[in-house]
Amino acid sequence: MDVIEISDSEREETSSTSDMEVELPEAPDAEQIVPKDATTIAEEKKKLGNDQYKAQNYQNALKLYSDAISLCPDSAAYYGNRSACYMMLLNYNSALTDARHAIRLDPSFEKAYVRVAKCCLALGDIIGTEQAVKTVAELEPQSTALSSEQHAVQKLRQLETTIQANYDTQAYRNVVFYLDSALKLAPACLRYRLLKAECLAYLGRCDEALDIAVGVMKLDSTSADAIYVRGLCLYYTDNLEKGILHFERALQLDPDHQKSKRMRSKCKQLKEMKENGNMLFKSGRYREAHVVYTDALKIDEHNKDINSKLLYNRALVNTRIGALREAVVDCNRVLELNSQYLKALLLRARCHNDLEKYEEAVADYETALQLEKTPEVKRLLRDAKFALKKSKRKDYYKILGVARNASEDEIKKAYRKKALVHHPDRHAGSSAAERKDEELKFKEVGEAYAILSDVRKKARYDNGHDIEEQEQADFDPNQMFRSFFQFSGGRNASFNFEY
Repeated sequence: MDVIEISDSEREETSSTSDMEVELPEAPDAEQIVPKDATTIAEEKKKLGNDQYKAQNYQNALKLYSDAISLCPDSAAYYGNRSACYMMLLNYNSALTDARHAIRLDPSFEKAYVRVAKCCLALGDIIGTEQAVKTVAELEPQSTALSSEQHAVQKLRQLETTIQANYDTQAYRNVVFYLDSALKLAPACLRYRLLKAECLAYLGRCDEALDIAVGVMKLDSTSADAIYVRGLCLYYTDNLEKGILHFERALQLDPDHQKSKRMRSKCKQLKEMKENGNMLFKSGRYREAHVVYTDALKIDEHNKDINSKLLYNRALVNTRIGALREAVVDCNRVLELNSQYLKALLLRARCHNDLEKYEEAVADYETALQLEKTPEVKRLLRDAKFALKKSKRKDYYKILGVARNASEDEIKKAYRKKALVHHPDRHAGSSAAERKDEELKFKEVGEAYAILSDVRKKARYDNGHDIEEQEQADFDPNQMFRSFFQFSGGRNASFNFEY
């Protein structure tokens, strides 16, 4: 057999040909061979969503369940899963919507009814909860899935009855207490939150009430009840004009909102009466202003802020008409409502001073100084302490029965009359105790005249100096008596007592 030789050039060609990489067409993927349908993709989304749900990544799970629903909108299970996810995110309204949609797709879907019951309870829907519990019992008589909800809804119904009874009697502190218990069972109930806010406003806790109302408005900006509560807070902080605007806005959203109707009317009435009273006061028609302020105080006993101002204004009116004791009573009521009301404290102190209740005046000025350390309050306190010191001395004007601005002649006449009334000779036939008492009064009358008839001593006395301790130690009332009548009627003057 012939041997075929291959030349060197042929060998190179053969070698290069054998080293070449031949590109073959790629094998098609499974998806290209069998395309996935929407149901399969939706199921994969659901499984991924379940993984995220178990990992407590609820927002991611929510997106995946929503993708599954968009691919397969007729699957009750997908809506049920998303409902559970919404519940974990405390979005009970969306959870309830999905659960009910799942029931429409599958009326025998027990888990969906369970979620409806849980959502209704959280939202404070007692009837909805009871209906869902009943349906679950009909679908699965042995089910215990809603035993805790069944107990909770019974307790919630009892709480609502108690809350309403206390609200009707205006026991607002009790209402708040029981609402706190109700909100533990139904944490997403906006009705409970707003009722609590309303009662807090009645109790003067307007900051807390406003926080609740604003929180609800973030969830529902068209809530007439939330806007009503905001108006209530403005009303109870003496912002009547803005309060009226809020009540009117609530009525635009809900024309039958009875509470807003009543409060708008009350707000307008109080604003008008307050302004009328102020106008009468400024024009000097004090008794008419007193009547208006008194009537305005009857409108709403719960409005502490406005009532404290009305009472203060009426106290001012009382000082202008000379009713100082009534002014003190009004100031007392103001300070019961608001212990920090400086104007009322200063007015009461002034009234106490005018009523010669100097210790009370000093106490009020000391309290006022704690609230506001101003030069004016310090001066008033200093003056009150000086008046108190003066009040502890004998009141010679009072002993003689004359005014502090009495003339020299009036002082003489007063001494003559009092000295004759209390002279010991006139009471010689009285008991020892009576004689002693009259002797003391006779001496005091003489002391009073000795001071008030002397220009220098009277000036010192009026300025608060303790003259009796310095210059009256050796005072003889009988000598004063003899000197007075000798000076008044001559050396041989005589007198007769009238028995």
